[in-house]
Amino acid sequence: MSSTPDEQTDPFTPPQPEQARAHRVYASLSRISERHAATDEQRRRQIHPLVVGPHEAVRLVSFLLSGAAQPDDGEPAVDHADITAALTLVPLVRGEMDELETGLLQMARGRGMTWQEIAFGLGLGTPQAARQRYERLASRAAVDASEQCAASPYGPSTG
Repeated sequence: MSSTPDEQTDPFTPPQPEQARAHRVYASLSRISERHAATDEQRRRQIHPLVVGPHEAVRLVSFLLSGAAQPDDGEPAVDHADITAALTLVPLVRGEMDELETGLLQMARGRGMTWQEIAFGLGLGTPQAARQRYERLASRAAVDASEQCAASPYGPSTG
């Protein structure tokens, strides 16, 4: 059931948080694109020119499999090995997203944003939920860093 403008301002109609979130996502992408990715040069700032990043590789295989992207002429079809390769990268991509989110949350707090403002941006209901999310991400990043150090061919650092 679609809502009319009158229903959106009607105090007796319950809010639709999913719809509001979808509008904010679109507005967020538009804002960042217009302000920080308006030119080809700006868009290329975060892309390595010679190597596909893990998130790009996973997205590409997913798009080719789903039909959202079409292979070029002469390009091999996505096979089981490609799918396995993309699945292999998923934990790395998830870890990178966790690191990005943790850093963004730290910078938001450093810029004076409240947990309430951060909760709104993340689509969470309470400041406590936003803080708990940050604490989970930060502790997971610390565990991941110690596991990577222990798995290093040079062994754990003895500082």
